[in-house]
Amino acid sequence: MIGANRLVDANAVRAAVGAFPELQSLVDLQRAGGWEFTAVVLDRAVVSLHGVRTWPGGWADALGLLYTTDAQAVRTNRHGETVWKRDGGLVEVIGALLELPPPHARTAPHLAIGTAPLRIP
Repeated sequence: MIGANRLVDANAVRAAVGAFPELQSLVDLQRAGGWEFTAVVLDRAVVSLHGVRTWPGGWADALGLLYTTDAQAVRTNRHGETVWKRDGGLVEVIGALLELPPPHARTAPHLAIGTAPLRIP
């Protein structure tokens, strides 16, 4: 498994998954291929983990993880517009990422998710 651009010891991965079984979904995502991860470390403790997978044509998937119950993933198009988003627990969010079709697939989301400023009458 890769973390912060270096190889992570397999025993450390097993120990982490043993302590937090939800992390197995993160291992599964990494094994699916194409993901690069960076850990944010503060006082020798990982405080967040960020991952990105790029696709041909300028598409990208991104994952942010603060804790096993606090994760977010997005897919952006070549213009940087969000076309898909999921928030929730790590297992739920990674499960959705693993089911998300590649951007070139007919069933993949392609339309930008519209947002508008909140208007209070």
